[in-house]
Amino acid sequence: MKIDVNNTFENFNTPLTAPAYPVPTYKFVNREYLNIIYRTDEKALREVVPEPLEIVDPLVKFEVMWMPDVSGLGAYTEAGQVIPVRYNGEDGDYVHSMYVDNFPAIASGRELTAYPKKLGAPKLYIDSDTLVGTLDYGSLRVATATMGFKHFEMDKEAAKREICRPTFMVKIATDYAGELRICDLVRTQITDITVKGAWSGPARLQLFEHALAPLADLPVREIVSASHILTDLTLNAARPVYNYLENK
Repeated sequence: MKIDVNNTFENFNTPLTAPAYPVPTYKFVNREYLNIIYRTDEKALREVVPEPLEIVDPLVKFEVMWMPDVSGLGAYTEAGQVIPVRYNGEDGDYVHSMYVDNFPAIASGRELTAYPKKLGAPKLYIDSDTLVGTLDYGSLRVATATMGFKHFEMDKEAAKREICRPTFMVKIATDYAGELRICDLVRTQITDITVKGAWSGPARLQLFEHALAPLADLPVREIVSASHILTDLTLNAARPVYNYLENK
């Protein structure tokens, strides 16, 4: 087999004859969000947010996303924690943790970008009059979120601004000796989006202690807001904005 390193349009991941995921771009149809923003312990937050990102308020967003139609990746659900931050005067979100039930989505997110994805079992569903988001790690429950189903219609432009905030992540890769080869702060932002519906309502969030899924290390002190948003969107590529190896 001849490997053409200049041709990345057929396959640029392994296995060579059965790649784990297809070449982007990834388009999402009916991507559904449950977002709960809560106040947490500021000291705990500062221990997990990397410099040069700045914490403006001690807030965390717990999110569950149900994605029933993703080009090339199929259907899957994600859950995790996102932290509002500021970088060079720009407000955005630092992706702290993501738990996903689909291997191609895990592999592509980690390898192509810097999404901190691990295997988990999140769910998003309606229970009578309640929107429910849960996250299990293995057989154990680590998060349960509830929100009143479509209590108040939300302004679609406000919902768009919530989803389209700049996103920051840390990209880490080693060489064959185990030494750091890449250690960058990267930035991406959703720009191609259609908000099909958006709602707010009363919400609650429970986080449970787990050694390998430590969401509860950022404890819930107060629920600030909640949203339920339905979209079509396309993910953009990420670009580096800060090189930790050059600034160590």
